Amino acid sequence: MERLELRITGRVQGVGFRWHARQEAQRLGLSGWVRNRSDGSVQLVAEGERALLAALSDWAARGPTGSRVDACEAVWSEAAGAPDGSGGTAHFRIVG
Repeated sequence: MERLELRITGRVQGVGFRWHARQEAQRLGLSGWVRNRSDGSVQLVAEGERALLAALSDWAARGPTGSRVDACEAVWSEAAGAPDGSGGTAHFRIVG
């Protein structure tokens, strides 16, 4: 298990990016959260198997229709456990 933290910049707020990110993460069975940041970027934290996290990162680098991703910065680390506060079950949520 690994942890992936993404900071996505571009036209990523007001285009359904968080909703679509949650859908994709849930489809992949990942735990974590996504939120808008005050600087106009989107922050995403997810945990799971590396291949599934890589698939989420690839999706985030493209974004949903209507978005424009200028950069998708990734930081990989060891899983810390339930980044979504669910107590360990796979759950992905929008937090802000």
